[in-house]
Parts: sequence; structure tokens; C-alpha cells
Amino acid sequence: MGIINFQGKRTSVLKNEAEPILVSDYMTTKIISFKEDQPIEEVIETLINNRISGGPVVNDKNELIGIISEGDCMKQISESRYYNLPIDKNSTVGKAMIREVETIDGSMNIFDAANKFLASKLRRFPIVENGKLVGQISQKDVLKAAMKLKGSTWK
Repeated sequence: MGIINFQGKRTSVLKNEAEPILVSDYMTTKIISFKEDQPIEEVIETLINNRISGGPVVNDKNELIGIISEGDCMKQISESRYYNLPIDKNSTVGKAMIREVETIDGSMNIFDAANKFLASKLRRFPIVENGKLVGQISQKDVLKAAMKLKGSTWK
């Protein structure tokens, strides 16, 4: 006697082409930003109180002009320590920030953004549209996107 198949007729499953997951889907839009004339001490307090490692620097028109990180603040502390002085009260974000900032396009695929993070060793990328700062994506945001896709196909 032959084997009887109890599963019935099999139909082919159509695979949906998944939409690419974009940076704009996972970027942070509530950004803690800094001004060029802000004192470094104020920035350090903001970084500590908000548990962030840095943030974009914008002008009055919300245009990105730089980025400041914990490392930039630590350089200021180190220099003051070298001269055995307290942090200079005239030490501002404008003197410590990095002016050449790499950005990411909000329409970039999240996995392309992950590759850009790996290639650059940066922890965050600002997202700029029409010259204005609209968001920021961090390595943690990319990890969150990957965890939401767990079990799906990577597109």
C-alpha cells in the first residue's frame, strides 16, 4: 500500500516584496542640539543629564554647523588640567565642535546606514533636508530596526 498524503493540495506562496526600511522610519526627531556660543560646562551637564554622547550644533535658522561629542568636551577638560586651571569660562561649543560633519539622507536604507556606521566609526549621523536639521540616527536606532525585523527577510 502506498503512502497517503493528508496535507491536501499545495499552493505556491507568493512572496511579498518588502518595502525597504528607511532611515527616516527610525531616526530621532526630538533632538537635543547645541548653539555655537554655549559654554562647554553647559554642554557637559546636558550630555550627562540626558545620557547622550553628543549632539548637533545648529544656528538660529536650525541649519547644521557642527557636531559636539563627549570626546570634544574631554579635550577641553584635558587641556585645562594640563595648565592646572579650571575649565575656561570662555570655552564654547564653537571652539570645541567639529565643523566637517557627515550626514545621512533620510531616504537611505537602514542597512546601508549600518554599513556607513561601520565604515566611519561614528556613533550618530545628523539628517538634513533643504539645509535644515530634521533628525538624527544613532547606532542604537539601527539596532532597534534590526530587532523589529527579526524573523523577516533582510531587505
